[in-house]
Amino acid sequence: MIPVTKPFMPSLTEYQRLLKGIWKRNWLTNNGPLVNELEMTLRDYLRVSNVLYVSNGTIAIQMAIKSLGIKGEVITTPFSYVATTSSLVWEGCTPVYVDIDPDTLNIDPSKIEEAITKNTSAILATHCFGNPCDIQAIQEIADRYSLKVVYDAAHCFATQYQGKSVFEYGDISTTSFHATKLFHTVEGGGVFTKDKNLAEQLSYRRNFGHNGPEKFNGIGINGKNSELHAAMGLLNLGYMGQILDRRKSQTEYYHQILRDSHLKYIKLQDKTGFNYAYFPVIFTSEEEALITKKLLEDNQIFPRRYFYPSLSSLPYVSGNTPISDDISARILCLPIYHELTKEEQDLIGRFVLKALKKK
Repeated sequence: MIPVTKPFMPSLTEYQRLLKGIWKRNWLTNNGPLVNELEMTLRDYLRVSNVLYVSNGTIAIQMAIKSLGIKGEVITTPFSYVATTSSLVWEGCTPVYVDIDPDTLNIDPSKIEEAITKNTSAILATHCFGNPCDIQAIQEIADRYSLKVVYDAAHCFATQYQGKSVFEYGDISTTSFHATKLFHTVEGGGVFTKDKNLAEQLSYRRNFGHNGPEKFNGIGINGKNSELHAAMGLLNLGYMGQILDRRKSQTEYYHQILRDSHLKYIKLQDKTGFNYAYFPVIFTSEEEALITKKLLEDNQIFPRRYFYPSLSSLPYVSGNTPISDDISARILCLPIYHELTKEEQDLIGRFVLKALKKK
């Protein structure tokens, strides 16, 4: 069986070594030494101003919304994982969808202004598949209308935009360290901001608002993560060079295998800063995508329809997003992960090309 992804796993011996330290200290959570070490190591590796390690990428978005005081309407994308929208609704905000660019698959900045009303307080945009949004255009709009900007950068570990980490942009950027991600801590997430005061406020929010054992600084939530998860992250971070190189070479090999097909690929905002976290392919029709998906699955190969359906079809929201609806119906992410071999890629490619000929 070839799944769409598999988590990278470090040496079990290395992990056991860190576990022995955890057992010896008997300090499992509540801002332990490995959590602190992971935050410092991530800050240095990514060259970011401030990072907080949290329990998952969804709580990261919720913390961002709460800390920035975002209320009312929020401009967002319909082409993302459900957590982008559900976090807004969970926090009492109203998602207002702006359709995507058909080439980058990110929110289309040229359509944002017409969606802004007197009730708009922020823009929540997703860097889809690790491909940065048009950050400069979004920030110019936000500055013009005094809007907060939050980025869902769940796909963006090691992605850069104009020579800096993509996490350095917006008022707050959030990410996921889930096991399906390029860099993972089994479960986990990160919150990033250049604002030192905002970072301090986020640190309180992560731990119920605690400012010492008997004082509180504002309303908080349990967004902490454990020493066991941090241990996994510290080890995986040491392999990131290998992981990124491998993912890039696998992407290039897919392009070589499929070079004679009519498949379409995403247009990269910053080619030099891309992390190759996913391999999405866009078919000419939904029928063609489904024929390909079925042939692959019949042969124990499991691509995934990222992101289907378009979020504007959720029962608790509404929106007119024809481009997102169209793209979501005819896109597949092909398998890509560290252990995927060239032989397996050849096999996947043969079935994809066979399916295209069937159409």
